[in-house]
Amino acid sequence: MANINLSGYNLAELKGLQFDIEKEIKNRQQQDVKKAREQILEIAQNMGISVEELLAKGGSTKAKKTGGGAKVNPQYHNPADNTQTWTGRGRQPKWVVDALGKGKSLDDLRI
Repeated sequence: MANINLSGYNLAELKGLQFDIEKEIKNRQQQDVKKAREQILEIAQNMGISVEELLAKGGSTKAKKTGGGAKVNPQYHNPADNTQTWTGRGRQPKWVVDALGKGKSLDDLRI
């Protein structure tokens, strides 16, 4: 790296140099990110996997969906109120727990 003598510059010239240097640093960082992105995409394509699969936690070859996935149709409904439905995934709603506690089965609640 060359040693540059800045003592001959006035304050305005130094600030101008600083601005130009910061701008060049940002441009180079953007170029490096673009180049890295292109390399990652090329590696993923060569391996036959998507970037989402590549970045999935746990090294899984399946990308995890976090929201925004396909909507699942409800499989169960509350016989007392047909507007209350449940897909059968996740925590059971209170009306399901109550019905099961009263001796009903999930088949009794199936749509």
